[in-house]
Amino acid sequence: MKQRSLFPFVLGLLVFLLLASGRSAVADSSYIVRAGDTLSSIARAHGVTVAVIAAANNIVNPNLIYAGQVLTIPDGSGPTSTPAPPPPSGGGGGTIYVVQPGDTLMRIALRHGVTLLALIQANTLANPNVIFVGQRITIPGTGSGSTVPPAPTAPPAATSAPPPPTPATGGANLLPNPSFEEGFYNLYGAPELQTPQDWQMEIDEGFGAPDTGHMYLRPESRIVPRAGLPAYEQPLFLWEGNWTVKVFKGGAPVSFRLFTDVILQPGSYRFVANFFPDIVAGYSGGKIWAGEATAAEVRFIHGSGGSGWRAVSVGSKNTMVETLTVSGAGTVRLGVGFRARYVQANNGFFIDDWSLQQVGAP
Repeated sequence: MKQRSLFPFVLGLLVFLLLASGRSAVADSSYIVRAGDTLSSIARAHGVTVAVIAAANNIVNPNLIYAGQVLTIPDGSGPTSTPAPPPPSGGGGGTIYVVQPGDTLMRIALRHGVTLLALIQANTLANPNVIFVGQRITIPGTGSGSTVPPAPTAPPAATSAPPPPTPATGGANLLPNPSFEEGFYNLYGAPELQTPQDWQMEIDEGFGAPDTGHMYLRPESRIVPRAGLPAYEQPLFLWEGNWTVKVFKGGAPVSFRLFTDVILQPGSYRFVANFFPDIVAGYSGGKIWAGEATAAEVRFIHGSGGSGWRAVSVGSKNTMVETLTVSGAGTVRLGVGFRARYVQANNGFFIDDWSLQQVGAP
């Protein structure tokens, strides 16, 4: 009889302990990324930080998420929702870097040998896309002193891409962001014109540019993740990594140029560019590639010159290989011009995995 009377008490005690440990009773949730979402907007909607979501999902670059991606959202009460504060600036845990014109958080992380996530956590950045010239950034775990480069007294106009890397020789790839894995910016501020970080894009519109008699319309461009492509298209449009550049326009000719500026020393160099002309005449159970011999054309850009236009194969991978000689140290513009001059169901190009290597002494 006495044993039975203890049962309600024990049951009530168990319920009380379960409620008191409410944090362990709450499970993490999942969220499916929708078009227009950013990691920052998702974090705000769920009452957590960008760093918490990035850590929970092993996201190296918080700028890069895609529609349909499934994210784990921590419950907000676990230890990851309130990361430990970074070491004091200038203390034993890191140094201070002052943002310079053209810097991005990714470039700063690469330059100092730390991860992007570590920078975000060390500086409590709500939006990793937004940093400004003169901002003081803590570089975690890089020394015991405080190194503060002088902020420019009169900052020059902002550039669309960070400065090129330090000149190198040998087998190093001298192009910045050569496989387009390091994020993007919106050309002219237009969301439909995603352009790879550290690269520039020029677009022809209207008659007469660059050749008389063709009217070009502005294409759209996207930095497309592997997961955003059907499985059968992934080996066609990706050469290396998990991101590829897609520039396209349906029902109209297009002409554009993708290039970057690189500091080079005297010597001989080899430039390699991979691309897939996605020129489609129609659809019938799949893509019907355009049959015109000059449906897709490209040209090498070297400074203000380069090569003439040449036809390339439609519906297959192409590789452009060019050699160039640099006689004096300086900045050299390198890239590729693309055009599709005829009206097709789709005039598009996938672009991925470019390289520039020094192959000879002066």
